[in-house]
Amino acid sequence: MCFFFTFGTHDFRSQAKGYEGVTAQCHNCGNWSAHCVKRWPWFTLCFLPILPLSFHPYKEVACPVCNFEQDLKNRPDVQSQHPQAPQSMPLHGGSGPGQNRPGYK
Repeated sequence: MCFFFTFGTHDFRSQAKGYEGVTAQCHNCGNWSAHCVKRWPWFTLCFLPILPLSFHPYKEVACPVCNFEQDLKNRPDVQSQHPQAPQSMPLHGGSGPGQNRPGYK
């Protein structure tokens, strides 16, 4: 009697929560088709997920053209598109033109 067991890994992917519809530029090929994904690798036995290979899923910016993946922590341009991202302060440090200036209309 002979049994064959197949084992390996499988990445379960889904869109990262809060980044649905966000499209970014790939830092590898320059294409504007990269999306934010949540990836969770699992060890599989006979194509059944048995053991997770990490304690938490990875959040990455993935390009479907060149298959390049980059951690979301390294992409502040994408993080700023999250709806709960803190709004950036103006760079010039003051208010808009003409505000708080006497005699300016």
